[in-house]
Amino acid sequence: MELFKNTNFDFLRYKWPFIGASAVLSVIGLISLIAHGGPRLGIEFQGGMLMTVKFAGQPPVQQLRAALDKALSTPPTVQTFENQSNEVEIGTGGADDATLAKNKDIVLATLQNNFGQPGNGKLDLNNVGATVLAGRLSDPMQRAGVQLSQQQLDQLAASIVAWRDTHGGLITKIDDLRSLPGLTPAAMNVLNQECYTAPYTVRNSETVGPRVGSDLSHQAIEATLLALAGMLVYIWFRFEWIYGVGAVAAVLHDTIITIGIFSLLNKEITLTVIAALLTLVGYSMNDTIVIFDRIRENMQLNRRERLADVINASVNQTLSRTIMTSGLTFIAVLSLFLFGGPVLHGFSLALVIGIIIGTYSSVFVASPIVLFWHDWADKRKKTTPGVGSGRTESAKSVPGVKPGAAKPEAGKSSARLAR
Repeated sequence: MELFKNTNFDFLRYKWPFIGASAVLSVIGLISLIAHGGPRLGIEFQGGMLMTVKFAGQPPVQQLRAALDKALSTPPTVQTFENQSNEVEIGTGGADDATLAKNKDIVLATLQNNFGQPGNGKLDLNNVGATVLAGRLSDPMQRAGVQLSQQQLDQLAASIVAWRDTHGGLITKIDDLRSLPGLTPAAMNVLNQECYTAPYTVRNSETVGPRVGSDLSHQAIEATLLALAGMLVYIWFRFEWIYGVGAVAAVLHDTIITIGIFSLLNKEITLTVIAALLTLVGYSMNDTIVIFDRIRENMQLNRRERLADVINASVNQTLSRTIMTSGLTFIAVLSLFLFGGPVLHGFSLALVIGIIIGTYSSVFVASPIVLFWHDWADKRKKTTPGVGSGRTESAKSVPGVKPGAAKPEAGKSSARLAR
């Protein structure tokens, strides 16, 4: 399927505006990284405690931040999500596992003291597990004459917690649970006497020690560099070394701009973002190789044409494939960004940025590098004594063609080019 047929756009005519835009984005991103002391790393890399808390209404961010500043020895990070989910993310550092555990207890106590009902002796239904709930209700249910076996009580507690989790993690009022099996009027009275519903719930909590974070950081950097090195070697073997340099330069360009935009937006670099960057490396490299392969094929078919014309023709011939692949992938990751929730936010944002940057870098960054190199090499040949000017008929003079490659027959050239 082809969206565009017989196009003849002069892509290389606009290489300098795109290269200039890339340079500006790269410089701005690097300045932001320097100003922030590097990328903002998640707890997976620097170590710390991260807790996600959901409120029934608009999160009281300022009140929460002020309360945590007083309770903790070091200021925590408190930020909201962009999808209006009434959730806040609380992050704290820690020099060791004991400090991290202590900070977690302090955050939980601060939440209860400021937004719960401390001192009333009741159990918070929005922040309790099924086992604790069943244990708390056992004796009161017996005293109230509610005839429930231990198994039935465990099932009732599990159904309450399951109802809470399937309704956004929050129970607005206990009366909402009346429809659950086993909650007779007598059981509801006991539940109202023994429990209450706080206007918040802890959705997730995780801690990573500093040593583990440092190891993960080194492993992420090594994985990225090894992926780039492996692709450089492959392209060097498959084409010529300058093609490998162009492809790796384009991928580095995509990665630097993406990380720079994350720094400008003050977004965390987490493990999922690293996964997105590695995905972007493979995606952008694949797009570049498709164009390079068509350039090499066309150079074998059209030895007398200028390299700039061959590159333009090759990009035009792969234009439909590029738009279909990039367009459909962009729609998918944009849907993840808009509707995937906070867990996939960083991952999808990196891919949204990377697909846009990576698509144009294959045309306006990787291809011009190959063109600049061969133009420079041709000029050098002309100024070198004893070296003839112009491209010869041998395969050695054809960019991207290994020495000794067979010259295609004239009758087959036009058929291959038409395809």
